[in-house]
Amino acid sequence: MQGEMMRVLVNPRLCILGWSVIGGLLGILAYKSFLYRLIGFAEELKRMPPDDKVALMLGVVLGLVLTALLVPVLNVLRASVHPAVVPMLMVLAALVLVYLSVQASLSMKAELWRLLPGARTASGGTDPGPEMRGCKILDTNVIIDGRIADICATGFLQGPIYVPGFVLDELQQIADSADQLKRARGRRGLDMLNQMQKEMPLIVRTFDHVAPEERGEAVDARLVRLARALGGQIVTNDANLNKVATLQGVEVLNVNELANALKPVVMPGEELEVRVIKEGREPNQGIAYLDDGTMVVVENGKRYIGETVTICVGSVIQTVAGKMIFGVPRDQAEAEQEQMDRNLRAYTPHRPRRPGRTPNS
Repeated sequence: MQGEMMRVLVNPRLCILGWSVIGGLLGILAYKSFLYRLIGFAEELKRMPPDDKVALMLGVVLGLVLTALLVPVLNVLRASVHPAVVPMLMVLAALVLVYLSVQASLSMKAELWRLLPGARTASGGTDPGPEMRGCKILDTNVIIDGRIADICATGFLQGPIYVPGFVLDELQQIADSADQLKRARGRRGLDMLNQMQKEMPLIVRTFDHVAPEERGEAVDARLVRLARALGGQIVTNDANLNKVATLQGVEVLNVNELANALKPVVMPGEELEVRVIKEGREPNQGIAYLDDGTMVVVENGKRYIGETVTICVGSVIQTVAGKMIFGVPRDQAEAEQEQMDRNLRAYTPHRPRRPGRTPNS
């Protein structure tokens, strides 16, 4: 029995088949790992700044040229060493020389970039130049918001409009999200950028190298560093980013603040015609909205839900989210005013008549 098992184990065909199966499985695993790494490298190469790409390519070419010059020297060793040693030395020399050449090229990428014709105006190297001073840098939230396209179309924003590559990458991640709401917001932002690019010149990714990516750094933090390096202004509607950037000395243009500044001024005592659409938080309150989105709280307006009513403004309150207007229906305001007038007349003292005088005297 043992002899038969040994004959089976040492059978050349079974051994070849077994090793072939094992080799095939290992090959599949290695292929998947290599494919994932290749895709990851391609994505990194896509996000790489232009000057880094130029330095990388020049480094690879230089390393291969040095390896080719070394081949005749290594061929001299063929007579004195094993034939398999020389090819291994060539591969090892190529890897070492390419790596060293790439590192050397990346260390002087700014100088290499300036040698290219037209590269100074296309990228600006490490110094973007005075043309980027005062540029408007868009963040992710303001692109998704969509109002920035109309603001830019009116010409209120002067200077170059810059979209960082990492903001574009964040938009892409949101658009690919599994959450339906996030996916819709991300796609809206990408559509808005495409529309803006058709209507006006946008600068995308060109100056990201001025603020290199740091491991674990948030998008907002890198956005602030980029704005400081370029001397630009951040355009956003994010209140937290507004505060952080202002604390670090970066000028911020907040779209929400602009919208609040453009809202019409309403004074107490004025009359407004609004449509009550829902019930308020307090009893008998109704909620309405102006055309610009300002919320109007109508006291005793619950019974007017679904109807258009004229109200008299009582007070206007400024909150972080915007203005809130409080008022009462006009007929109620008129009734309250009439009652107040009666009270004033009832409690206002009359002038006493002088003694000895009659009404006819």
